[in-house]
Amino acid sequence: MTVTSLPPDLRLDYQPKLVGPFPGSIGLIACGGITEHHLESYRRLGYPVRWLCDIDLSKAQLRQSQYFPEARATSDYREVLADDRVTIVDVATHPESRDAILAEALEAGKHVLSQKPFVQDLAVGAALVELARRSGCHLAVNQNARWAPHFSYARRAVSAGLLGHLNSIRFQLNWDHTWTRDTPFAQIHHLMLYDFAIHWFDLIVALMPGRPWRSVHATLAQTRLQNMLPPLLAQVTIEFDDAQASLCLDGDTPFLPLNQTYLGGSEGSVHSYGPDYSQQTMVIANHSGQFTVPLEGGWFPDGFGGAMTELANSILEEREPEHSAAGNLISLGLCFAAMRSADTGVAVRAG
Repeated sequence: MTVTSLPPDLRLDYQPKLVGPFPGSIGLIACGGITEHHLESYRRLGYPVRWLCDIDLSKAQLRQSQYFPEARATSDYREVLADDRVTIVDVATHPESRDAILAEALEAGKHVLSQKPFVQDLAVGAALVELARRSGCHLAVNQNARWAPHFSYARRAVSAGLLGHLNSIRFQLNWDHTWTRDTPFAQIHHLMLYDFAIHWFDLIVALMPGRPWRSVHATLAQTRLQNMLPPLLAQVTIEFDDAQASLCLDGDTPFLPLNQTYLGGSEGSVHSYGPDYSQQTMVIANHSGQFTVPLEGGWFPDGFGGAMTELANSILEEREPEHSAAGNLISLGLCFAAMRSADTGVAVRAG
């Protein structure tokens, strides 16, 4: 029987909170569509945004008028980097133009939140991680799914040992991703596995700390009537020594969307389901029974605020952020292996 009231041992502090005054101010580089969620979350949290930058100045000015009228707008990101009052640079450009900006920001002594996917080449990512180390700066990746309420609770449940030994991770997503048809995303062959599923690869790595994956097998397919080039169907199976994870994606579902997560463990299980990322019903079950988890907020925009909050806390506490670029290279390695498997038709082993 499902009970609506959580017992004390299942009440987890899953919502990120700032541990002190925000360290300085933020400069946002690139003001595309996704940055509405960045800025809305920063405004709600009261985080200071000092600069808004886009190569198209009108986009920066639009975000300025919408969210932070007191901020400055520019088309030159070097103005942002030259401002000593900017301590964190949120770089939200597409991957093709991001590497050089990340490097310049670190060389300028800025802490950096990089848009995902972090890099297109693991060697480039490793070089940026090393540059951050030499510069004494924090380099994090905006894997904001980690702070979506249902994923954040699930991660805390696993880390608290509430599920015991995690045996399986199952993700199923049916939704309409054809909104990307007339955007630059439609030019990405691995739209499903690279641009989209990097969140879920990252979640799998985060849920399995210290447990390296052994092999991955992935397939892609086009639906019969899709009218865009990237395949919108993808399946991935990931093998661990003593566990398994799977990801099933259907990005061409115009009706009855479904977004669900199931974590099966030796001492408990978690099931979260709903029509999209932000409307989720979560149930946790263990030897005491089944309990509904009251979730507050949604992935959009709260996940974006969580990513910035964790970076700010890591600066205040002088530690590595949970979503560090160094750790994200593991997530990207898994993602790239899945892409290679889909291209070759064979499973890819780790390493």
